[in-house]
Amino acid sequence: MKLISYKTLLLSLALLCPMLTHAQANDSLKILWIGNSYTFYNDLPALVTKLAAEQGMKLAPTRFLKGGAHLAGHYQNSELIAALQKGGWDYIVMQEHSSAPAQSTRDVIAETYYYAHLLDSIAMKGSPKAHVIFYMTWGHKNGNMQNQKHPDPAYPLDETYEDFQSRLQTTYLELTYENKAWCSPVGIAWRQVRQKHPEIELYKKDCSHPSFEGSYLAAHCFLSTILQRPYASRMYFDLPEDKAMILQQTAQNAVFSNMKLLGLKK
Repeated sequence: MKLISYKTLLLSLALLCPMLTHAQANDSLKILWIGNSYTFYNDLPALVTKLAAEQGMKLAPTRFLKGGAHLAGHYQNSELIAALQKGGWDYIVMQEHSSAPAQSTRDVIAETYYYAHLLDSIAMKGSPKAHVIFYMTWGHKNGNMQNQKHPDPAYPLDETYEDFQSRLQTTYLELTYENKAWCSPVGIAWRQVRQKHPEIELYKKDCSHPSFEGSYLAAHCFLSTILQRPYASRMYFDLPEDKAMILQQTAQNAVFSNMKLLGLKK
């Protein structure tokens, strides 16, 4: 059985309303997760917390997650804004809608860049010593699925997986640079697994959301980003050891081979 036995209940609740849980441990590092289903599938915050504990790091997660949410929508959430203004955070993770960062430059500037900067500014004012971490997501398995829903001609630069991933990567790295933040390169690691280990299925059947393997890969990207040092984990969560090790090593390689690019090394 996979790690999260209550996953179905969690998904149902998250689709209906933002998910907010407050950390209790005073001796823990407080991490705030802002995102949508790419974060709450398989409970990514819980995975990162468990993996961090194995390495001797206590993380206390708080979640503001809503299915299909954009950063623009999160900016309208008064409870989130209040939490950012109150401060006391050590890490603040920001995840945009899956396809928004891969749209036309005009749309990305008006929506993703604009609201990411607003949220980052509020976050840093409330928690000046916090590290904002932009969650670089992955392209849909067969290209941008959102293009099929628009009556206008599809944006041609994200129609394939590779083009979609390149657009996402550029946007998230620019967000990291412009806001002097960090980036967790999940999308970079995802591409490497697809290229070198296509036998590992990172997607659910919908070709968008992460399988447990995909979330496990993402969790190690975040842990590597936060720790900023190599480590070994024996927590496989029922994955075969060889598969788990591939995902761990790919995640660490994506981080440690790109430290400057990800804002982790000056």
